Amino acid sequence: MAGTAKAREMLTVPEICDELGISSSTFYDWRLKRRAPRCIKLPNGALRVRRVDLEIWLNEHEDAA
Repeated sequence: MAGTAKAREMLTVPEICDELGISSSTFYDWRLKRRAPRCIKLPNGALRVRRVDLEIWLNEHEDAA
């Protein structure tokens, strides 16, 4: 179980896009412009985002309207 919980701490690009309601092309555009959450590039080229980094990124983009 600990391995499963650990794996859930890292999100794939499709999981992030689904959570944010954006397309993968938008995510990669943000990444190119350095506006995306911090990513980890795996040896196979796949990207992962730590859940905590996504939460930090969301908090930094919160609008206090």
